[in-house]
Amino acid sequence: MANVHSHPQHATAHSQEPVHAPADTQRLKCVPEPFVLRERIAAAAEPSAAALGKARPPTRRELEVSARNLLDELRLPDAYLGWAMVAVASAFWHDQVAALPYDRRLLLLPRCLRDERRCPAECDELGLLCRDCGACGLSGLRSEARRRGYRVLIAEGSPAVTKLVLAGKADAVLGVACLDSLEKMFEKLVRSGIPAMAVPLLCDGCRSTSADEAAVRRLIEVPYRPGRRHTGSYLHLIRCAAQLFEPEPLRRLAPPMRAGHRAADASGQDVEQLDPIACTEALAYDFLVAGGKHSRPFITLAVFDALSGGQATGADGAGHTAAIPDHVKAVALATEAFHKASLVHDDVEDDDAFRYGAATLHRRFGTATAINVGDYLVGLGYRLVAAQRDRLPADVVADLVAQFASAHTRLCEGQGAELMWRDARDKALKPLDALRIYALKTAPAFEAALLAGARLAGPVDAVREPIARYARHLGVAYQIVNDLIDWAPDDDNKLDQATDLLAGRPTVLWALAMERLDDAGRRELEATVQANGQPAIAVERAAALYRGADAFGRAHALVEKHHARAIEAAGQLPDPPLRRLLHFLADAIVDRRPLGSYLQLPD
Repeated sequence: MANVHSHPQHATAHSQEPVHAPADTQRLKCVPEPFVLRERIAAAAEPSAAALGKARPPTRRELEVSARNLLDELRLPDAYLGWAMVAVASAFWHDQVAALPYDRRLLLLPRCLRDERRCPAECDELGLLCRDCGACGLSGLRSEARRRGYRVLIAEGSPAVTKLVLAGKADAVLGVACLDSLEKMFEKLVRSGIPAMAVPLLCDGCRSTSADEAAVRRLIEVPYRPGRRHTGSYLHLIRCAAQLFEPEPLRRLAPPMRAGHRAADASGQDVEQLDPIACTEALAYDFLVAGGKHSRPFITLAVFDALSGGQATGADGAGHTAAIPDHVKAVALATEAFHKASLVHDDVEDDDAFRYGAATLHRRFGTATAINVGDYLVGLGYRLVAAQRDRLPADVVADLVAQFASAHTRLCEGQGAELMWRDARDKALKPLDALRIYALKTAPAFEAALLAGARLAGPVDAVREPIARYARHLGVAYQIVNDLIDWAPDDDNKLDQATDLLAGRPTVLWALAMERLDDAGRRELEATVQANGQPAIAVERAAALYRGADAFGRAHALVEKHHARAIEAAGQLPDPPLRRLLHFLADAIVDRRPLGSYLQLPD
């Protein structure tokens, strides 16, 4: 069987030296050799996973601690940490995967297991269209899984997986991939409470990879044993938020005011053929459903559920999310309308070229039209809230409008401060000033989504202050993480490296560097934003200055600090389901990876 080790015991049974992946792979992602060593780690992962509480999904930190303890017990080097973390996570979710019928499981296989020289298959948006020609090991694994009822994808990356899970096609993901891919994709699934098990490939890269056939078949053969699921999951609420933007729910909750247009009109060439009066609405609705994570609608729905009994995270979560009233869903939809409006205006002010992997609205239709579409989305958000006046008491509607208005004005203040600094000659910026801008730009949207869900469930006097404090620290931590991620290219969204620096936008990295650099260093850093036509040189110079001032390390420490303060604020809330939700959000929204995994810096 090509590229799949059907006899993995071929390696020497006495060697425990790590087999290193390619040089660009992080040192903690080595593959254990021989086969018997991988089996030892898998066996030790079962008691390690059993020691983790089943009430909620484990955090990355908890998995890392458990995996390190496992390696210590086996007297193995930390080079195997990535492998051990996958083993512990898979063992944690084993029973919940077993509780799901085979037809509710998705098997993800990597295309790199095929023999490219002989493979006749083509690809579509969901991956490889395998012809079962038998030229590689994929055919046999796919056939075995499909015989049991699995949905099978042969693809790399998470978009196709996310699409199928959010569409309700699968409730668990079982995957075979390299450790880098597993880190990127499976961590997101696990954080959301989606059961996920995996077998890492035996070598990285996109060609000539291999996997243990025995381990993959054991993954596929996890038996179906109906039973009670132990771990709470936000999957159904995440799906509920995503489904708000499907055609039928969108028409029901936010019926278009102008007849004769489809939501997809504005994305094609038909927009010029529309009634001019209907064009703005068509463009706005198209952008509303165009992309994004739908984090804010999810927050509103999840807070409402947490304060209404928290039943949507249980085994019958799908039934409870279906029962969430339409007036709650409409307000959740409004949070996304406000968010999308801010993105349209942000793109204009920053002259960004791409959003969601496509050209921005102002690049496609002009600045004036884009501003007008953003204004329409603001109006749509308030229209959605006001439309609930027949379903909600007047004081609740008034409180919701006041909360969204407050968030809107504070966001504008933060954006205005950023624009003033960007266009000023004096580029001095203190870290505290940068954090104040972050608190205004990002935190109000989180706060509004949280308090909207709480107000829909009842009075908010007891939770308003800790929620506001939580949102402030969460928003700051989230924005700092974005600063760090900005130093890694984003091919999916067509973003280059260090875009904030090159656009002259204020960041905490800049402020931290300016605080530590001497006069000559400050002048050199200021010169980087004036390096017209030489962005690579500007990025290289700024990276060196940032490293010299330890700006990256200090920014990462600020992420940890504000994440901890958000958790502290959440701890003051009286309702356990709400506290659990805010802990989950803090881990899901703030990507607390090790510093080195954020950055791809010039040498």
